[in-house]
Amino acid sequence: MAIGEYERIMDEMVVFAIRLQEQAGLDVVSDGEWRRIHYLDEFLYRIGGHQRVRPYSHQGEKKQTLVVTTKMEGGDPLFVRDAEFLVRHTDRCTKFALPSPFLIAVRKWHEDFSTGAYPTMQHYLDHLTELLAIEAEAIAQTGIDIIQLDDPALTYFCDRQLTSSGNSHDDRLQRTWEIESQVPQVIAAINQVAANLPTEVHLHCCHSVYKRQSDVTGDYKPILPYLHDARIDRVNLEFAYQGTGEANDLKMLPDHLGIGMGVVDVRSQRLQAVEEIEKLGASGAAIISPARIALNPDCGFAPDYGEPPSIDEAFLKLSQLSLAAGRLRKRFDVES
Repeated sequence: MAIGEYERIMDEMVVFAIRLQEQAGLDVVSDGEWRRIHYLDEFLYRIGGHQRVRPYSHQGEKKQTLVVTTKMEGGDPLFVRDAEFLVRHTDRCTKFALPSPFLIAVRKWHEDFSTGAYPTMQHYLDHLTELLAIEAEAIAQTGIDIIQLDDPALTYFCDRQLTSSGNSHDDRLQRTWEIESQVPQVIAAINQVAANLPTEVHLHCCHSVYKRQSDVTGDYKPILPYLHDARIDRVNLEFAYQGTGEANDLKMLPDHLGIGMGVVDVRSQRLQAVEEIEKLGASGAAIISPARIALNPDCGFAPDYGEPPSIDEAFLKLSQLSLAAGRLRKRFDVES
Protein backbone atom coordinates (compact mmCIF):
# COMPACT_ATOMS: atom_id res chain seq x y z
CA MET A 1 0.00 0.00 0.00
CA ALA A 2 1.37 3.44 -0.89
CA ILE A 3 2.27 5.71 2.04
CA GLY A 4 -0.29 8.29 0.93
CA GLU A 5 -3.08 5.72 0.88
CA TYR A 6 -2.03 4.37 4.27
CA GLU A 7 -2.10 7.86 5.77
CA ARG A 8 -5.53 8.56 4.27
CA ILE A 9 -7.01 5.40 5.77
CA MET A 10 -5.28 5.99 9.10
CA ASP A 11 -6.65 9.54 9.22
CA GLU A 12 -10.16 8.13 8.80
CA MET A 13 -9.62 5.61 11.57
CA VAL A 14 -8.23 8.21 13.96
CA VAL A 15 -11.28 10.40 13.38
CA PHE A 16 -13.39 7.31 14.16
CA ALA A 17 -11.45 6.81 17.43
CA ILE A 18 -11.96 10.46 18.38
CA ARG A 19 -15.71 10.31 17.67
CA LEU A 20 -15.96 7.06 19.63
CA GLN A 21 -14.53 8.76 22.71
CA GLU A 22 -16.76 11.79 22.26
CA GLN A 23 -19.85 9.62 21.92
CA ALA A 24 -18.85 7.75 25.07
CA GLY A 25 -18.95 11.10 26.87
CA LEU A 26 -15.26 11.61 27.63
CA ASP A 27 -14.09 15.10 28.55
CA VAL A 28 -10.49 14.35 27.52
CA VAL A 29 -9.77 12.58 24.24
CA SER A 30 -6.71 11.18 22.50
CA ASP A 31 -6.17 9.94 18.96
CA GLY A 32 -6.51 6.41 20.31
CA GLU A 33 -2.78 6.02 19.62
CA TRP A 34 -3.83 4.11 16.51
CA ARG A 35 -0.89 5.44 14.54
CA ARG A 36 1.46 3.61 16.88
CA ILE A 37 2.57 0.03 16.50
CA HIS A 38 3.26 0.05 20.23
CA TYR A 39 3.06 2.81 22.82
CA LEU A 40 6.81 2.56 23.49
CA ASP A 41 8.32 0.98 20.38
CA GLU A 42 6.79 3.49 17.96
CA PHE A 43 9.11 6.18 19.28
CA LEU A 44 12.09 3.86 18.79
CA TYR A 45 11.10 2.98 15.23
CA ARG A 46 10.80 6.64 14.36
CA ILE A 47 13.99 7.80 16.11
CA GLY A 48 16.14 4.93 14.78
CA GLY A 49 19.15 3.22 16.34
CA HIS A 50 17.29 0.15 17.61
CA GLN A 51 17.12 -3.45 16.43
CA ARG A 52 15.00 -6.43 17.51
CA VAL A 53 17.89 -8.66 18.51
CA ARG A 54 17.65 -9.33 22.24
CA PRO A 55 16.04 -12.67 23.17
CA TYR A 56 14.06 -12.81 26.40
CA SER A 57 11.30 -14.72 28.16
CA HIS A 58 8.04 -13.08 29.24
CA GLN A 59 5.14 -14.86 30.91
CA GLY A 60 6.45 -18.17 29.60
CA GLU A 61 6.83 -16.97 25.99
CA LYS A 62 10.15 -16.72 24.16
CA LYS A 63 10.46 -13.39 22.35
CA GLN A 64 12.86 -10.86 20.91
CA THR A 65 12.81 -7.20 21.81
CA LEU A 66 14.22 -3.99 20.43
CA VAL A 67 17.40 -2.73 22.04
CA VAL A 68 19.55 0.26 21.23
CA THR A 69 22.51 -0.73 19.02
CA THR A 70 23.59 2.54 17.41
CA LYS A 71 23.38 6.13 18.58
CA MET A 72 20.01 7.81 18.10
CA GLU A 73 19.85 10.79 15.80
CA GLY A 74 18.10 14.02 16.72
CA GLY A 75 16.26 16.10 14.16
CA ASP A 76 12.71 17.03 13.35
CA PRO A 77 10.09 16.15 16.00
CA LEU A 78 8.39 12.84 15.30
CA PHE A 79 4.77 13.23 16.39
CA VAL A 80 3.83 16.81 15.50
CA ARG A 81 1.58 15.86 12.58
CA ASP A 82 -0.22 13.32 14.77
CA ALA A 83 -0.82 15.90 17.49
CA GLU A 84 -1.93 18.59 15.04
CA PHE A 85 -4.44 16.18 13.51
CA LEU A 86 -5.98 15.45 16.91
CA VAL A 87 -6.30 19.15 17.78
CA ARG A 88 -8.01 19.89 14.44
CA HIS A 89 -10.60 17.16 14.82
CA THR A 90 -12.08 17.74 18.26
CA ASP A 91 -13.21 20.66 20.40
CA ARG A 92 -12.64 18.75 23.63
CA CYS A 93 -9.62 18.71 25.89
CA THR A 94 -6.83 16.78 24.16
CA LYS A 95 -4.16 14.49 25.53
CA PHE A 96 -1.04 13.16 23.81
CA ALA A 97 1.16 10.50 25.39
CA LEU A 98 4.90 9.87 25.17
CA PRO A 99 6.96 7.10 26.78
CA SER A 100 9.10 8.26 29.68
CA PRO A 101 12.91 8.18 29.42
CA PHE A 102 13.30 5.63 32.23
CA LEU A 103 10.73 3.23 30.78
CA ILE A 104 12.68 3.10 27.53
CA ALA A 105 16.11 2.98 29.15
CA VAL A 106 15.39 0.16 31.56
CA ARG A 107 13.91 -2.02 28.82
CA LYS A 108 15.99 -1.13 25.76
CA TRP A 109 19.59 -0.83 26.97
CA HIS A 110 21.49 -4.10 27.39
CA GLU A 111 25.19 -4.62 27.97
CA ASP A 112 25.41 -7.33 25.31
CA PHE A 113 24.13 -5.09 22.51
CA SER A 114 24.21 -1.42 23.52
CA THR A 115 27.60 -0.45 24.95
CA GLY A 116 29.03 0.47 21.56
CA ALA A 117 26.40 3.20 21.24
CA TYR A 118 25.97 4.11 24.92
CA PRO A 119 28.59 2.84 27.43
CA THR A 120 26.06 2.75 30.28
CA MET A 121 22.30 2.87 30.67
CA GLN A 122 22.72 6.33 32.19
CA HIS A 123 24.28 7.63 28.97
CA TYR A 124 21.31 6.26 27.06
CA LEU A 125 18.83 7.68 29.59
CA ASP A 126 20.41 11.14 29.32
CA HIS A 127 20.15 11.19 25.52
CA LEU A 128 16.57 9.89 25.61
CA THR A 129 15.68 12.66 28.04
CA GLU A 130 17.09 15.31 25.70
CA LEU A 131 15.22 13.93 22.69
CA LEU A 132 11.91 13.51 24.53
CA ALA A 133 12.15 17.05 25.91
CA ILE A 134 12.45 18.36 22.34
CA GLU A 135 9.50 16.18 21.31
CA ALA A 136 7.32 17.35 24.20
CA GLU A 137 8.06 21.00 23.50
CA ALA A 138 7.11 20.58 19.83
CA ILE A 139 3.88 18.79 20.71
CA ALA A 140 2.97 21.51 23.19
CA GLN A 141 3.12 24.07 20.38
CA THR A 142 0.39 22.26 18.42
CA GLY A 143 -2.32 23.24 20.90
CA ILE A 144 -2.46 19.91 22.76
CA ASP A 145 -3.84 20.49 26.27
CA ILE A 146 -2.23 17.60 28.17
CA ILE A 147 1.05 15.78 27.61
CA GLN A 148 1.24 12.47 29.43
CA LEU A 149 4.43 10.56 30.16
CA ASP A 150 3.81 6.82 30.39
CA ASP A 151 6.04 5.07 32.93
CA PRO A 152 4.87 1.63 34.05
CA ALA A 153 8.52 0.95 34.90
CA LEU A 154 8.22 3.31 37.87
CA THR A 155 5.60 0.94 39.25
CA TYR A 156 8.17 -1.86 39.35
CA PHE A 157 9.39 -0.26 42.57
CA CYS A 158 5.94 -0.94 44.09
CA ASP A 159 6.37 -4.71 43.77
CA ARG A 160 7.96 -5.75 47.07
CA GLN A 161 8.85 -9.23 45.80
CA LEU A 162 10.57 -7.85 42.70
CA THR A 163 12.56 -5.21 44.58
CA SER A 164 13.66 -7.64 47.29
CA SER A 165 14.71 -10.55 45.05
CA GLY A 166 14.99 -9.20 41.49
CA ASN A 167 13.14 -12.29 40.28
CA SER A 168 10.42 -11.96 37.65
CA HIS A 169 8.63 -13.88 34.91
CA ASP A 170 9.98 -11.16 32.60
CA ASP A 171 13.72 -11.46 31.92
CA ARG A 172 13.92 -7.71 31.32
CA LEU A 173 13.04 -7.03 34.96
CA GLN A 174 15.66 -9.30 36.51
CA ARG A 175 18.03 -6.67 37.82
CA THR A 176 18.77 -4.75 41.01
CA TRP A 177 16.01 -2.33 42.00
CA GLU A 178 17.08 0.36 44.50
CA ILE A 179 14.31 2.85 45.08
CA GLU A 180 16.38 5.34 47.11
CA SER A 181 18.99 5.83 44.39
CA GLN A 182 17.08 5.08 41.20
CA VAL A 183 13.71 6.80 41.62
CA PRO A 184 15.21 10.28 42.12
CA GLN A 185 16.98 9.75 38.76
CA VAL A 186 13.65 8.81 37.19
CA ILE A 187 11.99 11.94 38.58
CA ALA A 188 14.90 14.11 37.42
CA ALA A 189 14.48 12.83 33.85
CA ILE A 190 10.71 13.40 33.97
CA ASN A 191 11.29 16.93 35.24
CA GLN A 192 13.69 17.69 32.41
CA VAL A 193 11.08 16.62 29.85
CA ALA A 194 8.29 18.50 31.64
CA ALA A 195 10.23 21.69 32.36
CA ASN A 196 8.63 24.85 30.96
CA LEU A 197 5.87 23.04 29.09
CA PRO A 198 2.80 25.31 28.71
CA THR A 199 0.53 22.26 28.81
CA GLU A 200 -0.77 20.30 31.74
CA VAL A 201 1.57 17.36 32.40
CA HIS A 202 0.45 13.93 33.57
CA LEU A 203 2.45 10.91 34.66
CA HIS A 204 0.84 7.51 34.07
CA CYS A 205 2.01 4.58 36.19
CA CYS A 206 0.24 1.30 35.48
CA HIS A 207 1.32 -2.22 36.42
CA SER A 208 1.82 -3.14 32.74
CA VAL A 209 -0.86 -5.04 30.87
CA TYR A 210 -0.20 -8.00 28.60
CA LYS A 211 -3.07 -10.20 27.45
CA ARG A 212 -5.13 -9.19 30.48
CA GLN A 213 -2.33 -9.90 32.96
CA SER A 214 -0.09 -7.59 35.00
CA ASP A 215 3.69 -7.83 35.10
CA VAL A 216 3.96 -6.53 38.68
CA THR A 217 1.73 -6.06 41.72
CA GLY A 218 1.68 -3.75 44.70
CA ASP A 219 0.12 -0.54 45.99
CA TYR A 220 1.66 2.86 45.26
CA LYS A 221 2.88 3.78 48.76
CA PRO A 222 6.59 3.17 47.99
CA ILE A 223 6.79 5.71 45.16
CA LEU A 224 4.31 8.42 46.12
CA PRO A 225 6.68 10.31 48.50
CA TYR A 226 9.18 10.70 45.65
CA LEU A 227 6.60 12.62 43.61
CA HIS A 228 6.95 15.63 45.92
CA ASP A 229 9.71 16.84 43.61
CA ALA A 230 7.95 15.97 40.34
CA ARG A 231 7.12 18.92 38.08
CA ILE A 232 3.85 17.43 36.96
CA ASP A 233 0.20 18.32 37.52
CA ARG A 234 -1.42 14.91 37.87
CA VAL A 235 -0.42 11.31 38.39
CA ASN A 236 -2.66 8.61 36.90
CA LEU A 237 -2.72 5.36 38.88
CA GLU A 238 -4.61 2.06 38.84
CA PHE A 239 -7.20 1.22 41.47
CA ALA A 240 -9.76 -1.07 39.80
CA TYR A 241 -7.69 -4.22 39.38
CA GLN A 242 -6.66 -6.48 42.23
CA GLY A 243 -3.11 -6.04 43.45
CA THR A 244 -2.80 -2.42 42.31
CA GLY A 245 -3.58 0.82 44.14
CA GLU A 246 -5.62 1.17 47.30
CA ALA A 247 -7.71 4.22 48.17
CA ASN A 248 -5.67 4.89 51.32
CA ASP A 249 -2.60 5.35 49.09
CA LEU A 250 -4.02 8.82 48.47
CA LYS A 251 -3.09 9.86 52.01
CA MET A 252 0.48 9.97 50.69
CA LEU A 253 -0.30 11.93 47.52
CA PRO A 254 1.77 15.15 47.45
CA ASP A 255 -0.39 18.23 47.96
CA HIS A 256 0.46 19.82 44.60
CA LEU A 257 -0.77 16.85 42.56
CA GLY A 258 -4.11 15.90 41.15
CA ILE A 259 -4.91 12.20 40.85
CA GLY A 260 -6.30 10.27 37.95
CA MET A 261 -8.01 7.35 39.66
CA GLY A 262 -8.12 4.26 37.50
CA VAL A 263 -11.62 2.97 38.25
CA VAL A 264 -12.28 0.83 35.16
CA ASP A 265 -10.69 -2.61 34.98
CA VAL A 266 -9.17 -3.09 31.52
CA ARG A 267 -7.94 -6.61 32.22
CA SER A 268 -11.21 -8.43 32.89
CA GLN A 269 -13.88 -8.71 30.21
CA ARG A 270 -16.50 -8.01 32.86
CA LEU A 271 -18.45 -4.78 32.43
CA GLN A 272 -18.52 -2.98 35.76
CA ALA A 273 -21.79 -1.42 36.86
CA VAL A 274 -21.88 2.36 37.02
CA GLU A 275 -22.51 2.06 40.77
CA GLU A 276 -19.31 0.04 41.21
CA ILE A 277 -17.22 2.64 39.39
CA GLU A 278 -18.91 5.43 41.35
CA LYS A 279 -18.17 3.69 44.66
CA LEU A 280 -14.49 3.38 43.81
CA GLY A 281 -14.28 7.06 42.86
CA ALA A 282 -16.09 8.04 46.05
CA SER A 283 -13.56 6.08 48.11
CA GLY A 284 -10.92 8.48 46.87
CA ALA A 285 -13.10 11.52 47.55
CA ALA A 286 -13.37 10.38 51.16
CA ILE A 287 -9.61 10.91 51.54
CA ILE A 288 -8.73 13.94 49.40
CA SER A 289 -10.72 16.79 47.89
CA PRO A 290 -12.98 15.61 45.05
CA ALA A 291 -11.73 18.59 43.03
CA ARG A 292 -8.31 16.91 42.82
CA ILE A 293 -9.73 13.70 41.34
CA ALA A 294 -10.34 12.69 37.74
CA LEU A 295 -11.59 9.27 36.71
CA ASN A 296 -9.68 7.12 34.21
CA PRO A 297 -9.55 3.56 33.00
CA ASP A 298 -6.76 1.69 34.79
CA CYS A 299 -4.72 1.65 31.57
CA GLY A 300 -5.23 1.83 27.82
CA PHE A 301 -7.44 -0.73 26.10
CA ALA A 302 -5.07 -1.39 23.19
CA PRO A 303 -7.61 -3.05 20.86
CA ASP A 304 -4.74 -3.93 18.54
CA TYR A 305 -1.16 -5.24 18.89
CA GLY A 306 -2.48 -8.65 19.88
CA GLU A 307 -4.34 -7.43 22.96
CA PRO A 308 -7.79 -8.98 23.49
CA PRO A 309 -10.11 -6.03 24.35
CA SER A 310 -12.45 -5.22 21.47
CA ILE A 311 -13.58 -1.78 20.37
CA ASP A 312 -17.07 -2.59 21.63
CA GLU A 313 -15.73 -3.50 25.06
CA ALA A 314 -13.69 -0.30 25.22
CA PHE A 315 -16.67 1.84 24.20
CA LEU A 316 -19.03 0.28 26.74
CA LYS A 317 -16.54 0.65 29.56
CA LEU A 318 -15.76 4.26 28.68
CA SER A 319 -19.48 5.01 28.56
CA GLN A 320 -19.93 3.57 32.05
CA LEU A 321 -16.96 5.63 33.23
CA SER A 322 -18.56 8.84 31.89
CA LEU A 323 -21.87 8.08 33.59
CA ALA A 324 -20.13 7.44 36.92
CA ALA A 325 -18.14 10.66 36.61
CA GLY A 326 -21.34 12.61 36.01
CA ARG A 327 -22.93 11.14 39.12
CA LEU A 328 -19.91 11.95 41.24
CA ARG A 329 -19.71 15.54 39.99
CA LYS A 330 -23.34 16.05 40.98
CA ARG A 331 -22.84 14.25 44.29
CA PHE A 332 -19.82 16.32 45.31
CA ASP A 333 -20.83 19.52 43.46
CA VAL A 334 -17.66 19.56 41.35
CA GLU A 335 -17.56 21.20 37.93
CA SER A 336 -16.22 19.30 34.93
